[in-house]
Amino acid sequence: MAGGDASWTKRLLNLAGVAKRGRPKVGATPADVVHSENKWRLLRYRRPAGAPAAPRTPILLVPSLINRHYVLDLMPGKSFTEFLVGRGFDVYTIDWGTPGDEDRFVTFDDVCETYLGRAIRVAAKASPRGKTHVLGYCLGGTLAAIHAAVHQERIASLCLLAAPVAFDDDGPLAAWTRNAAFDVGALVDGFGVVPWPVMQGAFHMIRPTLNLSKAVHLLDRAWNDEFLDGFLAVETWGNDNVSFPGECYRTYIGELYKKDALVRGELSLGGRRVDLAEIRCPTLAVTFEHDTIVPWQSAKVVLDRVAATDKHHMHLAGGHVGAVVSKAAAKGLWPALATFFADRDGAPPERVATPAPAPAPRARPEGARAKRS
Repeated sequence: MAGGDASWTKRLLNLAGVAKRGRPKVGATPADVVHSENKWRLLRYRRPAGAPAAPRTPILLVPSLINRHYVLDLMPGKSFTEFLVGRGFDVYTIDWGTPGDEDRFVTFDDVCETYLGRAIRVAAKASPRGKTHVLGYCLGGTLAAIHAAVHQERIASLCLLAAPVAFDDDGPLAAWTRNAAFDVGALVDGFGVVPWPVMQGAFHMIRPTLNLSKAVHLLDRAWNDEFLDGFLAVETWGNDNVSFPGECYRTYIGELYKKDALVRGELSLGGRRVDLAEIRCPTLAVTFEHDTIVPWQSAKVVLDRVAATDKHHMHLAGGHVGAVVSKAAAKGLWPALATFFADRDGAPPERVATPAPAPAPRARPEGARAKRS
């Protein structure tokens, strides 16, 4: 039994009271809506009293379209957003909102060029540089990379956090979407807005025993109140899914997954060819060794394509979500990202520092060794 307080009595009491236990307050960092359009909103977080002087360049967080934005602001003490504003950064995030049936004709260009472009312009106006750092997580990182390849004049740096760029990999999602039996056109034509249970089912397919594994883990650590609150917060986020605009989904699956059009240079945005070699701003790709949703190879490949000379790869242990919201993230990943942004707050390239050393990627999980890449 782990820990001095790990008594069976405490464990059973906590488990018995889970249903009545107050849910952790997710997305709790105070913020103001500074722009809204259709269903999406741009939030600007309030810096707390006593925070250090703000760097000149704000940070825009771009979450995935599939899950809620507050994974990066999970709960007090487990919030990357809280960490950043506490260190003086001016932080924005996109809340994509909840698409309705009327959003079936929202296109990939609407989201990736128009909506994201407006969010970048609003955030950049807050800086005397006229630019903003952009951090995209998961599909949000894919959107950020595509946008930056066509429009990077207002992007100070690009951080891609577990963001797929190559989609022709051996992962189960790629195998499922490339299968001829998966007719994305029929799915979109039938539903209009793709229901969230369809996408959640696809992620459950990756690890069919995940719910059983989580139940065993919960039983083992239910005595720990801090763990239990964090567990419930992640579960709240993980089950707070949203549906996907149909026409946007048609391009997402048809062009990115089925054709691998981004790395092949065959994707277009707003009528312009998307060429990753056009990305010249400082670029950081962060990958995770045990990420079953975005295999690290499919995320790292962006660094082979961009023309940036200031580019870096940070490869860490952990999975797609846990490595971003864990205690280890608060001690390692978050400070490294803050350093990456701070060191690129308008300094000449020759004076810019590189991120902290990170473990080198390996084809198989075999422990951890540190190396700058």
